[in-house]
Amino acid sequence: MEFGYGKKLQIGFQNVQPPADTDGVFHVADFETTKSLVAALDHNGFHAMWAGDHLAFAQPIMDPLIQLSQASALSQRLQLGTAVFLLPLRHPAPVAKQIATLDLLTSGRFIFGVGVGGEFPGEFALSGVQVNERGKRLSEGIEVLKKLWRGEPVEHSGTYYSFPETLMLPAPFTKGGPPIWCGGRKDTALQRAGKVADGWLSYVVTPDQYRAGLEIIARAGDSKGRDLSQFNTGHLLFVRLEKSYDRALAYATEKLSARYAMDFSKPAKRYCALGTANQVADMIRSFYQVGVRHLVVDFVAERNDQIEQINYFGNEVIPLLSDLT
Repeated sequence: MEFGYGKKLQIGFQNVQPPADTDGVFHVADFETTKSLVAALDHNGFHAMWAGDHLAFAQPIMDPLIQLSQASALSQRLQLGTAVFLLPLRHPAPVAKQIATLDLLTSGRFIFGVGVGGEFPGEFALSGVQVNERGKRLSEGIEVLKKLWRGEPVEHSGTYYSFPETLMLPAPFTKGGPPIWCGGRKDTALQRAGKVADGWLSYVVTPDQYRAGLEIIARAGDSKGRDLSQFNTGHLLFVRLEKSYDRALAYATEKLSARYAMDFSKPAKRYCALGTANQVADMIRSFYQVGVRHLVVDFVAERNDQIEQINYFGNEVIPLLSDLT
């Protein structure tokens, strides 16, 4: 099995709303914040805006579908996606309705990134879902979504979800529903992506790990007789631009340790793109070389310099990647 990949690299932005200021205070995001962010992304040639998802997290986090709905009214060119939506925490039927609506409102510019989560067991308890069921719930949930997005009467009888013949309208703008990209790093997650998804969106992996992950996905696709020539290959990359690598590393370690309530010093060295424009561009090229064609940039930033990082990236990094984009 060979992936089509395509030649061009697309660059998206992961919207962390709201980032904390130096004093640790979280300011609730508002319309003007989103408006400024979207304008900066459009101005700097970003291709997409993504939003993460948690019900209960180490820091305040907003609902991604509502965030993206607001952003969709502010740009007619940006793709919009979830990186990633924790589908096992919800019943897939109302999610199918929400996503179909968002796909319609964006005229097919939506990408539904999904994953299992599990780092924060409290949000599973909050939803009444067993953590050890999350993988199977995701697989069955994807099956339910695809059925309900057909725009025809469908029924389902499964382990976690069952319903009699039902017609959900309107159907999504995209025939059969928007593309589903699966997150995850474990073999089971990669196999799921190869068997049922339209793309893979990785997170905290090295280029070598990414290459190995694609091999697992390809074998899983082969086992189902799938054509993965149009399979989408994405990666979420933490980025901090500074005048030196050491300054960027210290900053990223501090902020990401607070965000994820863990010591992020070793992961920051291993998984982040840090330092000068050239250093960040080199890391991005290393992912492109192993197959990444949609890079989701998660700027490690405070509220007061988030747009500064976007502009810095647009002015200094993107030109270094002009042969790829």
